[in-house]
Amino acid sequence: MSKIEQLEQTVSNLSHEDFAQFRAWFLEFEGRVWDAQIETDLKAGKLDQVIAEARAEFGQGNARPL
Repeated sequence: MSKIEQLEQTVSNLSHEDFAQFRAWFLEFEGRVWDAQIETDLKAGKLDQVIAEARAEFGQGNARPL
């Protein structure tokens, strides 16, 4: 059985309370991983084109208030 299959089985067998606790932890963990990836991509210049396009559209008035 692979590690992923073991995790799936373990998570499937959690109580409702333990699953809620695990889910909250995982969502927070996933957010940290996402933030770190965005920071890495930003520093590497991988988002420069997207940022430039967004600024150009904003400069052309193609934005709406939140």
